[in-house]
Amino acid sequence: MASQELIDALRKADAVQYGEFELSHGGTSDYYVDKYLFETDPHCLELIAEAFAERLGEAKLAGVALGAVPLVAVTSVETGLPYVIARKQKKEYGTANLVEGRLDEGEEVVVVEDIVTTGRSAVDAVEALREAGAEVSRILVVVDREEGGRENLVEAGVEMEALLSASDLLDVREG
Repeated sequence: MASQELIDALRKADAVQYGEFELSHGGTSDYYVDKYLFETDPHCLELIAEAFAERLGEAKLAGVALGAVPLVAVTSVETGLPYVIARKQKKEYGTANLVEGRLDEGEEVVVVEDIVTTGRSAVDAVEALREAGAEVSRILVVVDREEGGRENLVEAGVEMEALLSASDLLDVREG
């Protein structure tokens, strides 16, 4: 069930915008949920961390770089659970890891993500974590845009739980 307090906070942060927007997967939309506006708002971060904490067990957390790093960090502080960061691609210097932080073989990990549209970046993160030895079966997301992401994650063997759906956030607009 969506939290009205979180919906109100995201709206107050102007994170829900209307117009014509190109999305990362190449499609277009008449609305946009600006993760940077809610991920840089302390009240939104606090509400998200509390909501994620209520849904977690004792698993390690993972955030998808770069967008979900503030979310996983604040959730780690809220819960006391450690986290790792899953990169979309290896960096060309240093350790060249896809997963940053300490991860033990067979460790259970719950992925934290900001917005899921098609779920492609979340699936990529899950694959990187699994290749690094993690057991991943759940992802917690702030907003599900309801555009196939949940189905793509299920196909990858991952259960997705969203705090909010696009339907929860969007104003009813006439005409």
